[in-house]
Amino acid sequence: VTELVYHITTMMPTHENDDDATTIAKKKRHTGNDHVNIVFNNSGIPFVFDMFPSAFNYVYVVITPSVRTTFLQSRTHTMKTPVGERYYRVEVLTAPGFPSLSSAAEAKLVSGSSLPDYVRNLALNACIFSEVWMNRDDESYRSSWRLRLNQIKQLRARYGNEVGKGDGAAVSHVEEGKGKGKEKAKGTGWLASDATIYAVSTAPGRAAIAIIRVSGPGCLPIYRQLCPEKAAPKPRQATVRTLYEPGSPKTSQHVLDSSALVLYFPAPKTVTGEDILELHVHGGTAVVKAVLAAISRCNAASDSSIRYAEPGEFTRRAFLNDRLDLTQVEALGDVLSATTEQQRRLSVRGTSGALAEQYEKWRQQLLYARGELEALIDFSEDQHFDESISELLQSVSAQVDVLKSALRAHRDNAVKGELLRNGISLALLGAPNAGKSSLLNRIVGREAAIVSEEAGTTRDVVEISIDLGGYLCRLGDTAGLRRGPAALTNPGLVSQDIGTVEREGMKRAKARAEESDVVIIVLDFKATNDGHTAVYFDDEVMETAIRRIHAGRSVLVVINKLDLAPNEGAADIAITATLCALPGLQRNQLHMLCCVDDGPTLRAESAAGPTNRYTVQSFLRGLISTFEVLTSATFPDGDRSDPAAWQESLGATERHRLLLDECIEHLDLYTELVSEDAGERNGDDGGDGDVVLAAEHLRGAANALAKITGKGEAGDVEDVLGVVFEKFCVGK
Repeated sequence: VTELVYHITTMMPTHENDDDATTIAKKKRHTGNDHVNIVFNNSGIPFVFDMFPSAFNYVYVVITPSVRTTFLQSRTHTMKTPVGERYYRVEVLTAPGFPSLSSAAEAKLVSGSSLPDYVRNLALNACIFSEVWMNRDDESYRSSWRLRLNQIKQLRARYGNEVGKGDGAAVSHVEEGKGKGKEKAKGTGWLASDATIYAVSTAPGRAAIAIIRVSGPGCLPIYRQLCPEKAAPKPRQATVRTLYEPGSPKTSQHVLDSSALVLYFPAPKTVTGEDILELHVHGGTAVVKAVLAAISRCNAASDSSIRYAEPGEFTRRAFLNDRLDLTQVEALGDVLSATTEQQRRLSVRGTSGALAEQYEKWRQQLLYARGELEALIDFSEDQHFDESISELLQSVSAQVDVLKSALRAHRDNAVKGELLRNGISLALLGAPNAGKSSLLNRIVGREAAIVSEEAGTTRDVVEISIDLGGYLCRLGDTAGLRRGPAALTNPGLVSQDIGTVEREGMKRAKARAEESDVVIIVLDFKATNDGHTAVYFDDEVMETAIRRIHAGRSVLVVINKLDLAPNEGAADIAITATLCALPGLQRNQLHMLCCVDDGPTLRAESAAGPTNRYTVQSFLRGLISTFEVLTSATFPDGDRSDPAAWQESLGATERHRLLLDECIEHLDLYTELVSEDAGERNGDDGGDGDVVLAAEHLRGAANALAKITGKGEAGDVEDVLGVVFEKFCVGK
């Protein structure tokens, strides 16, 4: 007997007159209307896929009794054996060209007690797989659950305000609305809004053209009001139209713009996922104001409300309609705010979507590892595992360790990306009158700081933002550091000649140096008591430089006032003396220059370094090289197999970094928990261990990654979007 048991039970009566041959024939007539069929094969003949010919069947789940005896004995044996003790072979047959479901669909021997649940789950998964595969060429396909959810959202948006008013109030509202057009209830917050929005997408002020963007279901009604008696333009084709005031006759007195360029983009393949209407009008302020006012008066002709867009609302809708993921939204914000070449390159990295793909890949790895642990929790008492509990935990721990290494490198690169995004902080540090302000002015190309022969003219931090080689820099000139004569002869004494204001300036200079990414130590040539010229080392300056070098932080040293050096030999001596005074300083971190326009350009050669031309430009090249090292991507454990992927990680934001820290914290707790559990076992597999808590830490880590791309829980997503979009401009 070969029996089709799903969709039609062909051999089992369901009504009292099912013994009638006509009824049975009617039931058989519908066989083959399902993508998936469950077949019970007790015939002793192998089941073949086309036994029930159909154009719709993609998958057969075939159940065959399995007993180690002859076929006739198996039938007798099966009838006498309790159902729970029987065994069945379950295999999956798929249509030609249909892709393999998964390893779960491989033929298995299943007990009678487990058969119903196993076959049911297998068939349900096959149904979903078949539905997706059948619609693989239709990008607009949505699952039935998602369609149902969208319907619920639409109902809530339309009638949400009526909840709690009672049936009478609702009926009264409908009666009052008769003949007045449809009145759509506004949802709470932008997540529930289905209004049509509009805004100017170009910069304010006079321009050749201005672009007004409209998004939502009211695009075509707005077009018909502005361009009466004119057919809608073909999708994605620019068309010249005359715009008129809504509801007015087509006369010259009511023309808003005589030659506007109109483009219409139907949903869903648009920037927001909704209908888009773009009006390219002349950029005069009066023209733009008139067109915006006309759009606002089109409400009566549209089924949806029409309003001016909130900041970032177009991009919000793109995110909600799956046109952008959250990392791409943040990168779009970087594109709009980029002012330097490196910021532009950084923003381009984020718009590719590679970051979101990497985060999702890691999240899937964590979900898989968590699934292994939860299988251990659910089935360890009933099933036999190829691995022991300890071996399984060690296997998952090895995966977690590799993932933690990658996450830490990604987090470090996020910090470097913030340097490119927010600017690299630099501090000029040196003794009074060493030429810090002169160097600042030469770098920025203007008189940004007061330059005087009098020492101590800079009392506070003078900060300037500048683009150096494509890098945004925040350059700070600080007060001079010194010990004073009394402290030089008696280090234990406090110098009496340093006043309160100067002392506060020195304190701020040290604080600025401590928080800076790069410190430029400015030394200078001074005349000695014996009439010679040598580089001057102030103890306060040198101690600050040595501490920073020993901490492994970025330092550059500039020996200024090269015009005071009598010859090339003096420059060589200064280089050697400075390298000896600052242990750990590399030759390429030391520069010499003169900030005076007509100062000399020396060519000095010494054992300490190669021939070098001492100019401000050579110093700037060295400074930019420092920036490149400071912002180069970090690779996990020296793995450089895919450098492009790790360059992409520089596009991660501070929000990403905080969530990566949260993810790493969960994984560290997992590792700590598993290590403690392994120590308590001492090789004995009998202990249960706190596997449940370990799996929970993996869930927390996966959820942290989900928040980065906007796949977390609904409340999390709303909070995140509020932060992401608060800096967006109107019209984007």
